[in-house]
Amino acid sequence: MKKQYYLFFLTACIAASCSSKKDASFTDKINETLKASANQYEYLGTRNPDGRFPKSYHVKNDSLETSDSGWWCSGFYPGTLLYLNEANANPILKKAADKSLEDLKKEQFNKTTHDLGFMMYCSYGNAERLYPNADYELVLINSAKSLATRYNAVAKCIQSWDSAPWNHATQDEMPVIIDNMMNLELLFWASKYSGDKTFYDIAVNHANTTMKNHFRADYSSYHEVVYNKNTGAVVRQITNQGAADASAWARGQAWGLYGYVVMYRETKDKKYLEQAQHIAGFILNHPNLPADKIPYWDFNAPGIPDALRDSSAAAIIASALIELGSYSDKELSKKYHADANVILKSLMALEYFSAPHTNGGFLLKHGVGNMPNKTEIDTPLSYGDYYFIEALMRYKKAGL
Repeated sequence: MKKQYYLFFLTACIAASCSSKKDASFTDKINETLKASANQYEYLGTRNPDGRFPKSYHVKNDSLETSDSGWWCSGFYPGTLLYLNEANANPILKKAADKSLEDLKKEQFNKTTHDLGFMMYCSYGNAERLYPNADYELVLINSAKSLATRYNAVAKCIQSWDSAPWNHATQDEMPVIIDNMMNLELLFWASKYSGDKTFYDIAVNHANTTMKNHFRADYSSYHEVVYNKNTGAVVRQITNQGAADASAWARGQAWGLYGYVVMYRETKDKKYLEQAQHIAGFILNHPNLPADKIPYWDFNAPGIPDALRDSSAAAIIASALIELGSYSDKELSKKYHADANVILKSLMALEYFSAPHTNGGFLLKHGVGNMPNKTEIDTPLSYGDYYFIEALMRYKKAGL
């Protein structure tokens, strides 16, 4: 009996040791990747024109694609710089982040976009979290007030784009895209900071309306839902960036997953946790999800398995899964964290992670911005980098 017990104890110790070494090896890889990413973003900073925000990169002519502060992606560059400086203190990156924040500051009063969460919370939200001060808080509360002006009390959701032929909405209609779930985090911050429940209520109403009208029976999501401004009725359920109205655009599924994880975090309402778990189930159990778990740009893309992948969608999914795992039961938590591990391992491999001073200074290769519009195809994307670094930081902090 003693001999059997000893053998069992020895086997258990060896298994635990192997698991520990495996976990340590993955953590080491994350640390190496964070350091390499900091060096890469130092290089990106040398290429980025003053007052501009990196969007993507054109391989053919070795040139950056940049934007002004009003573009929806403008917050990701300073946000990534802040994450990288948090991981490993780097005065060059911190200085670049501060300069970029100053260039972005005026957008706090921009009422023409629903993307102020992306623009201002990914940037100033991280700045306020790391270096709390009244200036950052004022920018964030003003940004939330600007975002709240786009709320339609009849439809009970926040209008995304302004009505236009290209988004299939007349002047009496309002388009709402699944991406908008990502902008609610700013409103929750504003409600906690100000004590004004109006921001909270807008976020909850938008999430509830989206849950009702954006999702199909299998928990896949339409990209765009068009509402009648005056009655709140659903006019049409379509796509703008997906393969077809009935398809599951990969990044759209990622936005929905991440957004409902945030909803549960901020409200502790279990219906949002269940919604996030259902969305995760659709993504992770989909027959068209490749073994490395980097999704095709649309789960129903034509040409699978030769269709392009979208590394940005993968990064968003990984970041969301890590947080979702912390709210789920033991079995689901283990699955979500294991799947996030596979995604991050894939993204840190040479197929997706850039060699030093290549890819224009961006981190991830093989992102897909807008396939139907033929823009940003098989290229780096600033938001892919942002959520990739966020996912690495979350994985490391969770001690997985």
